Amino acid sequence: MKVYSVFDKEFAPYGKILTGIDCAELVEAMQATPAPDEVIYVPSDANLEKLPVFAALRDSGFGGIPIELGYCNGTNNKLNAVEYHRSSELNVACSDLILLLGREQDIEPDGRYDTAKIEAFLVPKGTAIEVYATTLHYAPCSVKGQPFRCVVVLPRDTNLDLEHKPGAEGEDRLLFARNKWLVAHPDAQIEGAFNGLYGENITVAD
Repeated sequence: MKVYSVFDKEFAPYGKILTGIDCAELVEAMQATPAPDEVIYVPSDANLEKLPVFAALRDSGFGGIPIELGYCNGTNNKLNAVEYHRSSELNVACSDLILLLGREQDIEPDGRYDTAKIEAFLVPKGTAIEVYATTLHYAPCSVKGQPFRCVVVLPRDTNLDLEHKPGAEGEDRLLFARNKWLVAHPDAQIEGAFNGLYGENITVAD
């Protein structure tokens, strides 16, 4: 599939480039975080949250509400699922990486989603972006098979375990964690997920 850049106009429906926040120290600190052969996600990293940029991401990025700063690292070349939140997500690429993105508006009334609607975007190392609340996304993909490192900034407690049992109808079927609605591809075999992705489980070629 064609891979656009987040600097291309095609990215505009999904998010925007963040300017005015110096993330250089954060990118450097992220090089010490693990990037294994699988994908790992840490919602909140205490060491990263001690950096001065944390306040800027909170105050300028989220208007002062409580946030968590963590990361999604590893090696991946599959779509596997899409998720969305009730809020934007901020990402800082600490390596080159590719995001596979879609639109929440294209989820069908029965919760299914056609993976043919997904578009791919290269996020160069050092780039900070906002991913809009209505943008479907999931774990980044590797560039040329190399491990990726990606900062993830969200409202505090997002992606933590639910404290209630969601309903079995409508959008509640997709609620997978706090502030996290998920539609999985059957091939990914994500336990407890709603398997609503149909079509190819998209692979990003090396």
